[in-house]
Amino acid sequence: MPRVKRGTKRRAARKKVLHRASGFFLTKSKLHRSAQEAVEKSLRYAFVGRRRKKRDFRTLWIVRISAAAKSLGLSYSKFMSGLRKAGIDLNRKILAEMAYVDEAGFKLLVDKARAAVEKAG
Repeated sequence: MPRVKRGTKRRAARKKVLHRASGFFLTKSKLHRSAQEAVEKSLRYAFVGRRRKKRDFRTLWIVRISAAAKSLGLSYSKFMSGLRKAGIDLNRKILAEMAYVDEAGFKLLVDKARAAVEKAG
């Protein structure tokens, strides 16, 4: 089997890791082994964070919708149930945006949801 010295490839790989670790504290930005461990851990955190972000935004939207619906005299669960029964299919992101920006439009949705809940139950 031929001998492999890995000159430029090895240097490029180490340089890539150290570049990603720039800004880390002490040896984590200077020594390859420490930098590699720190970069791998940071990439794991980033992976988890991308999934966590989706949860956090959904929670925020629910809080905003709930607060707006409560101010108009309807609980969040009754509001969402009423929308489903009324056949209004809007996601939470849009509903939260409406509650924040378009209060008149949101009030119409609350009225429709209230009517659907009263009609069904």
